[in-house]
Amino acid sequence: MTISIAAWDQQTGQFGAAIASSSISVSSRCLHWRPNVGIALSQNITDPRLGQRMLSLLADGVTTTNAVNAAVTSTPYAQYRQLALINNTGETGLFTGDQVLGCFSSAQGKHCVAAGNLLSNENVPTAMISSFEQSSDSFGQRILNALCAGVVAGGEAGPLHSAGLLIGADVSWPIAELRIDWDEDPIAKITAGWAVYEPQIDDYITRAFDPSEAPSYGVPGDL
Repeated sequence: MTISIAAWDQQTGQFGAAIASSSISVSSRCLHWRPNVGIALSQNITDPRLGQRMLSLLADGVTTTNAVNAAVTSTPYAQYRQLALINNTGETGLFTGDQVLGCFSSAQGKHCVAAGNLLSNENVPTAMISSFEQSSDSFGQRILNALCAGVVAGGEAGPLHSAGLLIGADVSWPIAELRIDWDEDPIAKITAGWAVYEPQIDDYITRAFDPSEAPSYGVPGDL
């Protein structure tokens, strides 16, 4: 019931992930990030603790592959889970249990990883990876392009209702965290929100560190 992609941008060091699902509020459970460490996906009958566990292991110096393996062995229900992980050098790791729902598959590319379950066909993650690798847009837009490519390739077997986009940089908070928790066209809504938010990302970082240098808010009463 989920399609997702996670990536690392070598040029900026940013992490990003996008996800969509027929379930409500998917990104609240499935997207996990830690500054300068990595980004993780934990999906299919989700146990969010596994995403956090993989990131903690990365922070302790464990390799990506070993972090995924350790998360798998830490739970008696690994066969129900689908996990993906990428670290701060772009190394990726994947796991899909044999009890994951419906048609499922995953794919890895250069500095990116994609996964899905209850898919219309097993080629969806590969289409997402191809889109991300071939796009020349901004990092966040490349991630959204990949999510859209997954839908075009067939997406889920059923309708999508929620979606999310998370981008982390070298500050302690996500520089972008957009969510549509329940809608008939969540990816279109996320894409529209990104078009408005992307040009303002740096302004919000400036407001955190030096309000005196921040541009105006552009709201009534703001001088």
